[in-house]
Amino acid sequence: MAARTALAALVAAGAGYALIGHWLMVNAPDRPWTVALLFGPLLLALAGAGWQRRQPWVLVACAAGVLLLGGVVARGGVADIDRLYVLQHAGIHVALGLSFGLTLRAGSTPLITALAQSLHEQFTPEMRAYTRWLTGLWAAYFGAMVAVSLLLYALAPWSWWSFFGNVLTPLAAAALFAGEHIVRYRRHPEFERVSLRAVVAAWRRSGEQAVPP
Repeated sequence: MAARTALAALVAAGAGYALIGHWLMVNAPDRPWTVALLFGPLLLALAGAGWQRRQPWVLVACAAGVLLLGGVVARGGVADIDRLYVLQHAGIHVALGLSFGLTLRAGSTPLITALAQSLHEQFTPEMRAYTRWLTGLWAAYFGAMVAVSLLLYALAPWSWWSFFGNVLTPLAAAALFAGEHIVRYRRHPEFERVSLRAVVAAWRRSGEQAVPP
C-alpha cells in the first residue's frame, strides 16, 4: 500500500510539473525563473545518476551546465530560447537512444538483456531474443521522438511543440512501458513477475559493476 501511495504521489507530481512546464513555455518561455525551473531538475537528476554510477564526466558536465544556467538566469534569459528547449529534448532522447542502441553491437550484451539476466534465475534463448528486440524497440522509440520533435518545431506552432515536449513525451514513454509490460506477461509467460523496485536495484547494480575497482 505504501509503495502504491508513493507511486501515485510521484505520478501526480510528474503530471503537475509537466503541465506547469507547458504553461511556462507557452506564456513565459524566456523568463529566468522559467529557464531555471525547466533545466534545473534535469541537471540535478543527471548529477545524481552520475554520482550513483560513479561517472565523474557526468558530474563535470552537470557542473558546467549549472554554471551556464546560472549565467543565463543572471543575464535575464536568452534570445530565441525555444531552440534551447528543443535541443534539450532532442539531446536527452539522442543520448538515451545511443545508450540502448550501442549495446546492440556485435559482441555486446543488449542493455535490457543484461538487466533481465540479473533479475531472472532462468534465462532462456527465447528470453534473450525478446530482450534484444526490446532494446532495439526502445532505441527506435527514442529516435522517433527526436524526429517528431524536430518536425513539430519546424512545421507547427510553438504551443504544439510545448505540449508534445512537456505532456505527450512522458505519456508516450509511460504508454510504451505499460503496454510492453502487459504484452510481455501475456505472450511470454516465461518471464516471472518482478517488482519495479527490483528493476531499479538491478539498474543500480549494473552501474556499480561497470565501474573498475
